[in-house]
Amino acid sequence: MAPIRPVRKAVIPVAGNGTRFLPATKVMPKEMLTIVDRPVVQYAVEEAMQAGIEHIVFVTGRNKQAIEDHFDDVPELISSLTRSGKDAQLSELARMLPTAGSVSFTRQQAPLGLGHAVWCARDLIGDEPFALLLPDMISYGARGCMAGLMDLYNDVGGNVVAVEQCALEDTSKYGIVGMGEKTRHGFEVTQMVEKPPVAEAPSTYYLNGRYILQPEIFSILAHQQRGAGNEIQLTDGMLRLSAEQSFHAHPYEGRTFDCGSKQGFIEANVAFALARADIGNLVFESVREMVLSHEQAIRAA
Repeated sequence: MAPIRPVRKAVIPVAGNGTRFLPATKVMPKEMLTIVDRPVVQYAVEEAMQAGIEHIVFVTGRNKQAIEDHFDDVPELISSLTRSGKDAQLSELARMLPTAGSVSFTRQQAPLGLGHAVWCARDLIGDEPFALLLPDMISYGARGCMAGLMDLYNDVGGNVVAVEQCALEDTSKYGIVGMGEKTRHGFEVTQMVEKPPVAEAPSTYYLNGRYILQPEIFSILAHQQRGAGNEIQLTDGMLRLSAEQSFHAHPYEGRTFDCGSKQGFIEANVAFALARADIGNLVFESVREMVLSHEQAIRAA
């Protein structure tokens, strides 16, 4: 067996227009919408760094300058906070600031799909395995999803994906994988089916937006035909790669919120707020009162 090469870099695609959140995203990137007090994209970056990633490659588009600015130093703000003695805020800003040279940005000029966005990072990744995190999908649990994915990768190498379970009747909403032989941190992937009918779903495990892929995916995506939505689909490329290389899946023990949807975005805000020591109890009481009031209104209608 060939040595398992370390995963040092991660790709985070942030070129989408965020039309589902208009008018909020008319001038602000959807990735900068906040879950409590952190932008959506920051959760993905922190998850990657906690898993040992050394370099983040953002694939951006038009009107995404705010993301680049967010992960940069702001001397004027630092000076103001220092003069005001706001040490907690200074510590938080220092903690989230990437090391110089550990973040890169490349542009996806046309909205040609996730597969194309990944391909745009090819020269910055080079001939290395890499992590891929979809920033709209936020991990919520005792441990970040990417850390578990790294555990599996370090055991088996090849390509690995993160999965979660859904209800059988919901399999037609997701990319579903087939289960093969179990390993210490997951199982072998025997199939990948995009949004299968319930009767044809190979399992109830769906892809949740976290991947570790070998660099051979780039040459496949370079020649990948457009698929669903007239876009270059990453799943189509992974299917072709799976004919040549192994794929394994890591079942994530936490929960992933789809913050590309309004429902998932609101649920994530509530969940992360409830988990906060500073505001959790206050939020719980407020939510409880709102739910009780809503139930009473429904009964009275």
